[in-house]
Parts: sequence; structure tokens; C-alpha cells
Amino acid sequence: MKHDQLLALEAIVSTGTFRGAADRLHKSQSAISHTIRQLEEELELELFSRAAYRPSLTPAGEIFYREASKVLRQMQGLRTTAARLRAREEPELNIAVSATLDLDPLLTALSDTGRRHPATHLRLRMEMMGGPIARLMEGKADIALASLDGVPLDDVEAEPVAEVTIRPVASPDLNVPASSRAISASKMQSYVQVVAAGTGGAAHDQSRDLLPGGLKWTVSDLAAKKKVILAGLGWGGLPDHMTKDERRLGDLLSLNLESFPIRRTMIFKMRRRDQPPGVVASELWDKIGTAEQA
Repeated sequence: MKHDQLLALEAIVSTGTFRGAADRLHKSQSAISHTIRQLEEELELELFSRAAYRPSLTPAGEIFYREASKVLRQMQGLRTTAARLRAREEPELNIAVSATLDLDPLLTALSDTGRRHPATHLRLRMEMMGGPIARLMEGKADIALASLDGVPLDDVEAEPVAEVTIRPVASPDLNVPASSRAISASKMQSYVQVVAAGTGGAAHDQSRDLLPGGLKWTVSDLAAKKKVILAGLGWGGLPDHMTKDERRLGDLLSLNLESFPIRRTMIFKMRRRDQPPGVVASELWDKIGTAEQA
């Protein structure tokens, strides 16, 4: 039994076809078929049923595949360990962070890492919507801090680090009617909803909590969004840590909206499984803590 045989098995199951496995592993379809046939002969088991158009695992194949997946993960872990042992300090480290996250708890980790590794250039990118995970999967970020929305969990290691609360707010100057009951979407349609553009591509633009048929302005970032809302030009959702003082002073009001409830989102630190982290990335990963956001 060889590593390339297990990789071929995993690729067929993941892609659903021998052709898909061949494309993923950059081999011919006949080579993939031969590799699996050799494995089946060695095991004296039929792993795939080939009666249908797409190959499907036999009952024995299902059991074998589960165990093979564990072995492949262990081998990837060994490679990661070996890479860490070989690694030197990276010349550059890129961190992509959701703009909704309060940076204050992260600054200590960044400061400590920068002080211990002054030769490494730290690049911090504030991203909107699916931006952090897009940068991670593009290879433009070593660590991402964001929610798990749209994250390919088979390809990414993720650990929770913080919780962010997003609530709809408006300036008193907007004159949204006060009500003990939740305001309906139809009543809010005459007020401009301010949204921030995503940085992860069109697939990651805001879709949740958008009022259907309502007026909308789009801005580039949360700082601009907050200024527009404070100016009384519209309303929108902002992280609690950005509006705490303004809500306390009455410059911003929390809105009770039928179509936009207060949302609490867990933020995770993430890194790709297929790219062994360097020395500095590993140290920063360990330092990023679990402090909750306000």
C-alpha cells in the first residue's frame, strides 16, 4: 500500500470521478484507474462499484476510505511538523482580518511577535465580508480572522477566538419612529440602508439583512459607514465595539427591526491545511487568544 494510492482514492471520492481525480493529481485517467486497481488487488477488496456512470464506494470501500482519510491527515501532519523543523523566519507575514473585529485584543499578539521577529515584515489587511477567507485561499494571507461563512472546512484549520455583535443603529436625526414593537421592513423602506462593499468578490457581497426594495447606499468600509450613519443620512449594522460610546451618549440609537435582528457572530483564526506555517506564523497563531469582543 502506497501513499499515492491513498491520494488517488481520496481524489476520486472528493471529485466524484476518475477524470476529476486525474485532473486534481495531474495524471492521466488510465494511471488513476491502474493505481486503484493495484490497490484493490493488494487488499483483495473491491473499493468502488463501477456499475453506474459515476464510481461509488462499496460498503467495504466506505470503511476503508474512512481509515485511509485518517492516515492521509496524519501524513500531512508529519509533513507540517517536518516543515516547521526546517523552517526559518519568514521575510513577510500576511494577516487578513474581518473589519468587524475589534483589533485591540490582537495588538498585543502582533506587538510581541513583531518584537521577537523584527526581520519579518507584518502586513495587516482589514477585509470586508468574505475578504479574509478569499485572501487565505488565494495564498495572499497566512492567517485569516473571520467568521466561518463560506469557509471550505476540509481545507482550513479553524479555532474560535472572539465573538462580535452586530446591531442596526441610526442617528436620532434620521427620525426613525420609536416603537416598543419591532419595526417592519415596509416601514424602513423609505430610509436609506448603508452597507459596506465586500472585498472577497461578488459572491461575498452582503446578502443577509438587506431590506428588499429599500433604498441603499454602498460605502467602501466600516469607518465610512459609521460617518454616514452618524450624519443622519441612513441606518445600518455596525459592530458594538465601534458604537459603544455613541450609543451611551445618545448620538446613535439601537434599532429594533423585524428584518434585522441583533446578530452575534463567532470569529475564528484560520490557516490552510496544505501550506505548512513558518516559524513566525506558528508563533503568532499560538498568541492569538480567545478574548471576546464587546
